[in-house]
Amino acid sequence: MSLKSISAIIGDLARAQPDWPSISHETSSITRLELHRSTNRLARAYESLGVREGDFVTIALPNSIAFYQACIATWKLGATPQPISAKLPKIEQIAIVRLAKPALLVGGRADLDLGVTTLPANFTPDPALSDADLPDKVSRFWKAPTSGGSTGRPKIIVSELPGCFDFSHDKPLQQEFDRAQLVPGPLYHNGPFSFSMNGLFLGNHIVVMTRFDAEQTLALIEAHQIDWMMMVPTMMSRIWKLPDDIRLKYDLSSLRVMLHLAAPCPPWLKEKWIEWLGGDRIHELFGGTEGTGATWITGDEWLAHRGSVGKLLGGAQVKVVDEQGEALPHGEIGEIYLLPPGGQGSTYHYIGAESEALEGGWESLGDMGYVDAEGYIYLSDRKTDMILAGGANIYPAEIEAAIDTHPLVRSSAVIGLPDDDLGQSVHAIVDAAETLTDAALLQHLTEHLARYKIPRTVEIVQTPLRDDAGKTRRSALLKARLAQTKPTD
Repeated sequence: MSLKSISAIIGDLARAQPDWPSISHETSSITRLELHRSTNRLARAYESLGVREGDFVTIALPNSIAFYQACIATWKLGATPQPISAKLPKIEQIAIVRLAKPALLVGGRADLDLGVTTLPANFTPDPALSDADLPDKVSRFWKAPTSGGSTGRPKIIVSELPGCFDFSHDKPLQQEFDRAQLVPGPLYHNGPFSFSMNGLFLGNHIVVMTRFDAEQTLALIEAHQIDWMMMVPTMMSRIWKLPDDIRLKYDLSSLRVMLHLAAPCPPWLKEKWIEWLGGDRIHELFGGTEGTGATWITGDEWLAHRGSVGKLLGGAQVKVVDEQGEALPHGEIGEIYLLPPGGQGSTYHYIGAESEALEGGWESLGDMGYVDAEGYIYLSDRKTDMILAGGANIYPAEIEAAIDTHPLVRSSAVIGLPDDDLGQSVHAIVDAAETLTDAALLQHLTEHLARYKIPRTVEIVQTPLRDDAGKTRRSALLKARLAQTKPTD
C-alpha cells in the first residue's frame, strides 16, 4: 500500500508531465505544472488569512478552474474543502456557514456579515507569494459536502476518509490513468465533486462545463476524446431527445465509460442508450453521499437482471427489513439497509443532524426494494418523502420551512410529481390567504432557497393541510393529485 497525500499526488503529476493539460473550462486551460504552482501560491494566501490544518474552507464558486484550485490549495494546508452552490440564497448560506464554522469563505456573498474572512470569486493571490512546494500535510477529512435535511435544516456530511489515496492497485469506478474526463454536473454536488477529483488525481484531463447542455456535451466528448463521464438520467433524456441528425453526427468512440446515478433511470431510456453505445459502456451506480455502501452494474448485466442497480462494492453488506425491523428473505420487498465494512460511523459523520441506524449500525438511504438470490439489488420505491429532481436530492421539509415564513401562509405541504424530464418536479400546496399570489410566493422563496429547490408549480388552497395531530400526510396529498391527473377512459 502506498498512500500519498493529495498535495504529493498533484506535485508528482506536475513533475512527471508538466505540460500536459490538467483542467479545461470553456476557452481556458491549465497545465499540471501551472496547477501545482498556482495552488502552492494560493495555499500560502489562505494560510496568511488564518487557514490552518484541520480547518474547514467553505467554497462557493461556480464550475471553473478556480473551483479546483481552491480545493487543492485547501488540501495542501491539511484543511477540508466544504463546497456549496455559488448561487445559494442569503439565508441558506448563513445557515451553512454557521454550521461549518469555516476559517475562510471563498466566493461567498459580500453583503453578509458572518464573522468569517471572505474572499471574492475573482480573488488572485499576491504574485510575490512563493509558488514553491509546501510541507506535506494530510487533511483529516477529505470533503464535507452539504445536504438538505428532513427537519428543514441543512446538514454537512463529513467524510471520514482522509486526504490521501492509493492508486497503486485499484482505480476507483473504472477510471484509468492519463485519460480525459468530462464533468457536466455542478461541482458542489457530491458525485461530480468526488468523481472528477478522483479523475484529476489519476492524471485525467478534466473538462468541466459551466452548466449542462445536451449538444455541447456531445461536442466536447468528440473534441477532447473523453474516456469517462458521469450523468444523471435527466441529462441522458435531453441528449436522447436531440434530433437524430444532431445526436448522431458526433464521434463518441473514445467514450469508454458513461456512468449514470443519483436518480432512477427509466428502463426505456437505459435500453436506448445501451442500443446506441453498447452495454459494455453504460454503467450505473447507486449509493449515498454518506458512503455506507454503493452498487455497480454494467449495461450488459442490467439486460440480464433488468431493473437492478447491481451488487454491492467494497465489502459493504445489505439487508432488507420489514416495518418491525426484521430481516426479510430474498425477493421480498422492504426497506434497504447498508453497513460499511468498518461499521457505523466509519465513513462519515454529520454536522447539524444525528445519524439513525438499526441495532448493529445498519443505515437506510430511504429506499424500498429487494435483493435476489444472486445478491443483485432492486429498488421499488422510496420510503422517505425526499424528492429526486434532475438528480438533486430535495427535502420537502426544507422547502415547507421556507414557505411558512411568508406572513400570508398558514401551512404548506411539498410533494414530488412525476416529470418526464426531471423524474420528479417540486409541487407546493399552500394553505394561505386568498390575497397571496403564486408570483409573490415564488419571489419570497428566491431569498430562502437555491433555485433548484424552488417549486415548479404552486397550488394555493384555503383548507388545512395538517391532521389533528399536526402531521402533514404528504402521501395522501400526492395520491389525490395523481388521481386528478389520470386520463379518463
